[in-house]
Amino acid sequence: MARPAARKAGVQDPAGRAFGDRVRRLREQADLTLEQVAKLSGVSRAMLSKVERGEKSPTIGVAKHIAHGLGVSFSALVGEEAATRRAFALVRKAERQVFRDPETGFERHLLSPLMAGMSVEVVLHHLPPKASTGQTPPHPTGVSKHVLVSKGRVTVGVDNVETVLEEGDSLYFEADVDHWFENRTSRAAEYYLVISAAQALPRRD
Repeated sequence: MARPAARKAGVQDPAGRAFGDRVRRLREQADLTLEQVAKLSGVSRAMLSKVERGEKSPTIGVAKHIAHGLGVSFSALVGEEAATRRAFALVRKAERQVFRDPETGFERHLLSPLMAGMSVEVVLHHLPPKASTGQTPPHPTGVSKHVLVSKGRVTVGVDNVETVLEEGDSLYFEADVDHWFENRTSRAAEYYLVISAAQALPRRD
């Protein structure tokens, strides 16, 4: 009986364990219970518990909903923010913060430094064939996204309106609505995202 238990413990993913530790720490800092985060995020308590224990690596969609429920950015949830801003910050390719979706193979590379108080993030997404990021919950009013497709074809859904971007095409949208990215082709795609929260913009009627 002891052998299966040891084997189960041995396959725990270190990255998943670190992610779970961050989720638990941020939840405790916000003084939230698992039930409260489940209600805020739409992710079940059972799933949140498995994520916190490092037993389950979340998909990109689940991770984004957890970040939304905790009231933090996705980048802050995935990695450790520097305590203070710096006037000069170099991010080497090998040092990028990378999130990989265990189910789809989607990869999110943070190209900008992760520092407290940053109002702009630059991100590179690798989207495998027939893969989707899943729906991203609305960001706070004032957050916008610029998309530039560097490889393949990407379908962007913004508030139930779909736009197909070919290689070299770009798109801007205010991200305070549900949105998603999808590769419906048989060829891998990649695109850059510039996420900005520089100023709060009034909603249009």
